[in-house]
Amino acid sequence: MKSFKKLTAVFAATVLGLSVSFADTGSKAKAITYKANISKSEITWNGKKVTGEHFGKVPVKQGSFTLDGTKLIAADFTAALSGLTVEDIKDAEYNGKLVGHLKNDDFFSTDKFPDARFVLTKATPKETGVFEVTGDLTIKGITKPVTFPAIIKTDANGSTVTGKIIVDRSKYDIKYSSKSFFDANALGDKMIYDDFTLDVKIVAAK
Repeated sequence: MKSFKKLTAVFAATVLGLSVSFADTGSKAKAITYKANISKSEITWNGKKVTGEHFGKVPVKQGSFTLDGTKLIAADFTAALSGLTVEDIKDAEYNGKLVGHLKNDDFFSTDKFPDARFVLTKATPKETGVFEVTGDLTIKGITKPVTFPAIIKTDANGSTVTGKIIVDRSKYDIKYSSKSFFDANALGDKMIYDDFTLDVKIVAAK
């Protein structure tokens, strides 16, 4: 009988030990932070006016995001507006003039504010890998909240985040040919729409 009780106690202790071991394994799972590969990441901008549109690239300067399992819990990205390019204009002189105009005080004032930054404040999962993302976007030293859908794909090599941000430039004191600051009738076909888009693709590794 004593041997049976001893065997039972040993068995119970073993099972208990396994249970604790499994619980500890789960509790030690850590969130993973991914760092942006700036050579593979890119941001495409697109702005429209009454008579057409222009588009180009903005370099990603730095970025990271953190996943806790399937939850997006942090993200922080910086774009170098001082390095923006125009891709739809092939004439070198005209291209240079537009790039210079976008960088001067009529638009982004990149001498004073060379970077734009996004910092996550909330991410609501919608379906697997899809989130409604809200964060603070800073342009020209002005910070405003933006919300947009983001898709995250993760594999053994790392993770990729894609999303399209619609930016209202009037909120960032970008007044040039804007109906928010000037009479639309007076602007006529010189009017540039307030909304522009940023198509973001961040390729990252652990």
